[in-house]
Amino acid sequence: MADTSSAPRHIRLTSHAGGQGALPIHWGAATAAERGPVVGTTTNRGHRNVIGTHSGSYSVYRALAVAAGALSREHKADLTNTSPTDQIGPYPQWSDPGKIVSLDPWGAAVADVFATELAAGYDIRPTIAVTKAHVVLPEVIEAMQKGRISADGKILMRGGAACVTKAAIEPVWWLPGVAKRFGCSEANLRRVLFEETGGMYPELVTRSDLEVFLPPIGGQTVYIFGNPRDLANPEVELTARVHDECNGSDVFGSDICTCRPYLTHAIEECILGAQRGGVGLVSYSRKEGRALGEVTKFLVYNARKRQVGGDTADQYFARTECVAGVQDMRFQELMPDVLHWLGVRKIHRLVSMSNMKYDAITGSGIEVGERIDIPAGLIPADAQVEMQAKKAAGYFTPEGAPDADALKNTKGRAL
Repeated sequence: MADTSSAPRHIRLTSHAGGQGALPIHWGAATAAERGPVVGTTTNRGHRNVIGTHSGSYSVYRALAVAAGALSREHKADLTNTSPTDQIGPYPQWSDPGKIVSLDPWGAAVADVFATELAAGYDIRPTIAVTKAHVVLPEVIEAMQKGRISADGKILMRGGAACVTKAAIEPVWWLPGVAKRFGCSEANLRRVLFEETGGMYPELVTRSDLEVFLPPIGGQTVYIFGNPRDLANPEVELTARVHDECNGSDVFGSDICTCRPYLTHAIEECILGAQRGGVGLVSYSRKEGRALGEVTKFLVYNARKRQVGGDTADQYFARTECVAGVQDMRFQELMPDVLHWLGVRKIHRLVSMSNMKYDAITGSGIEVGERIDIPAGLIPADAQVEMQAKKAAGYFTPEGAPDADALKNTKGRAL
């Protein structure tokens, strides 16, 4: 690979105004043309109208590729045949700046809605991609074998593959709206983001004219079972789960939590709902370990298992707070945005026990009907600690929250 380190170039500071040809962004405008494109690419720095760059946490890998000489910094994406397989929106929520502040609702349609700007030389990249897929899970195949669900040749194939539409979404934050969601001033949000990222983005504190930020964090993926357009129709039964990433359980089947069992149960419910003529939705966010990260999560596991008296439900949240300083950093305030992007106004069956998720969804104006808890038979023995602690903390449970004695007596296995 070529060594580009010795190439004579000036460092271009972006902490001051003066971009040549940068297009304005009017967040919440009724049309794409009025709103303007999000230009986070670096091929023409004068065109940039946001803080940060595309690809979220993967932007650092792009920088490595450029530094190693494997990628030209001038490369422009060829968007031929990349258009969405299904049209999402536009919906009324797209032009309500209070409904969507953490993603670009026009992000999947840039090749069409900003064709003029692309032809004029603006390097505009999609921040959302929509495609089709077959999802094959052993739990779904097992459900077929036990007769809980059956193939219909449309939603579920005979071999156990579920047919879905899925969308990948990168974070695009409108800072004034994000600050309002969290009840702080935009100035304070900008300052803390700047300071707590080690000064990574000076524009946060020097360019108040730039209101849109592409943060270097993980995005989210949505899986739709049935017709995506039905998500916006409150007359069509919607079964939905909002799920936060848990690599240990979701991928590797760790028994210390209920993440994978609840996720696969939700997928089964989504399939059944779609087969009844409704639509199913799973929204999957990259917020590993309650957005504390996997290292912190594993440290907490050790602290729980080694504490005096063993791993007990009454100390579940305390052990997290001892290590991380906070119980949870997922902060579901931004979570409903993806639902509003999809046009959702009513969730008939919410497959979630989380009070935080329920409050965020209903607080954003989306109606929720029935709530579906995880079947008792799907909870691993070691995960009872987490489940009982969460029920005591306010999670939805038909049988009521456990008392103090039950929490003390609920213990997990040792290391």
